[in-house]
Amino acid sequence: MRDVLDEWRPVVDEAIEELLPRLVDDAYLTDFFGEPTYQYDPTAVQSALSDPIWELLDRGGKRWRAVVFLVLVEAFGEDPEEYLPYACIPEILHNGTIIVDDVEDDASMRRGDPALHLEHGTDIALNAGNAMYFLPLKIITRNPTGLDAETRLAAYEMLMHELNRTHLGQGMDIHWHNEQEIRMSERQYLEMCACKTGCLGRIVARLAAIVTGQPEDVEMAVANYAERMSIAFQIGDDILDVEHTLDEAGAFGKEFGNDVREGKKTLMVIHAAEHAPPEDVARLEEILWADDNDEEEIMEVIEILQSTGSVEYAREQAIDLAAHARGHLADLDLEPEPAQNLADFTRFVVERDA
Repeated sequence: MRDVLDEWRPVVDEAIEELLPRLVDDAYLTDFFGEPTYQYDPTAVQSALSDPIWELLDRGGKRWRAVVFLVLVEAFGEDPEEYLPYACIPEILHNGTIIVDDVEDDASMRRGDPALHLEHGTDIALNAGNAMYFLPLKIITRNPTGLDAETRLAAYEMLMHELNRTHLGQGMDIHWHNEQEIRMSERQYLEMCACKTGCLGRIVARLAAIVTGQPEDVEMAVANYAERMSIAFQIGDDILDVEHTLDEAGAFGKEFGNDVREGKKTLMVIHAAEHAPPEDVARLEEILWADDNDEEEIMEVIEILQSTGSVEYAREQAIDLAAHARGHLADLDLEPEPAQNLADFTRFVVERDA
């Protein structure tokens, strides 16, 4: 699967440049946003939008959402090159959520460098992140593959539904950050992930099905595949934060003990709160609630997670979710090679080391 990601990533970036060029000028602004009422300022747009967005994109990221979209298109028997512009939609949306999340979480690092709001200011970061929710919609408006009006409406309605649910998930996550007690259930955590992370995955799959004209049952099957895989990816990401803290602190762009510093209520934390002695639960809540944590406190949290078997429990849940994701593909009539790539990707999101 890494080979597939490596093959498509530069192609995806070239497609994103068509939507948001690295160098903004009057011709682009007029073509993309219409004639100005008075006069655009390309220098301001360059500084406030293009530069910070491309700084984030150039730092890395796997582009897996865009790639899974393209693999799905191929699995449906269509030419993925023809649908490249649509692959940009979930990728740009995802990176927009990253910028806004980092402001909301007061994160200090992203992909190995200071978070965008620390580099460019909170005002520019929020505006750029919010713009990335809307820029991709222009792709459907510009209609690069000549979709009929009914199909374009279906794509718009799907995006509005899934993006609204994304914010439900983020709202739950923020609220949990802002209360000391670890009171949420495992099912509530999974629902948060299904909204916050899973809906972006559903956008990937549903958009691929909609633009290639798949029936509703196929659209829902691949949506469920992508949702389960996305939740597994999120749990795997939480596990990596713990394992890299123990292994190579700060590697792969994540700050040392980032999730602990942000007070995140991960699946591991919820499981530990249900199985640890009361004094350990109280200490876990105290550390996660603190405004700042030193390395010793972070290690204390990790030791509690390990002593309750919570890291391995989370890994087992991610593996199970990945298997369920593959199950949603089983009865679909897909092209064999891309279907195998889709199945392999469910393993990659759990087994990856970065």
